[in-house]
Amino acid sequence: MLNGIHHAAIICSDYARSKNFYTEILGLGILAENYRPERDSWKLDLALPDGSQVELFSFPNAPERPSYPEGRGLRHLAFRVSTLEPVIEQLLNSGIDVEPVRVDEYTGKRFTFFSDPDGLPLELYEQ
Repeated sequence: MLNGIHHAAIICSDYARSKNFYTEILGLGILAENYRPERDSWKLDLALPDGSQVELFSFPNAPERPSYPEGRGLRHLAFRVSTLEPVIEQLLNSGIDVEPVRVDEYTGKRFTFFSDPDGLPLELYEQ
């Protein structure tokens, strides 16, 4: 019935800052960028190499996330990577704090967390 995840949508507080974070620091490619004047909102479609996408939205006066990270709804967004270390190094060199690497107790795979400019928890999960 379902074939995969097409996209994850993120609402940011500072469009320019988040656009820079997702495109320049994380390296996602821009598919489309549209300003929607009726909503005073930007919509940025970003591509990952496997064909999945991240949609970045700006909305005036969007409420903050209720808690970190255990509020109802989406807990975090995880990105699949081949090897953690080069990605962690790139994030650290860009001034992004990264949590210590942990091992998934069920799969034995390594992972870590960091945050986007609005504090949204993002995960790197090693293949």
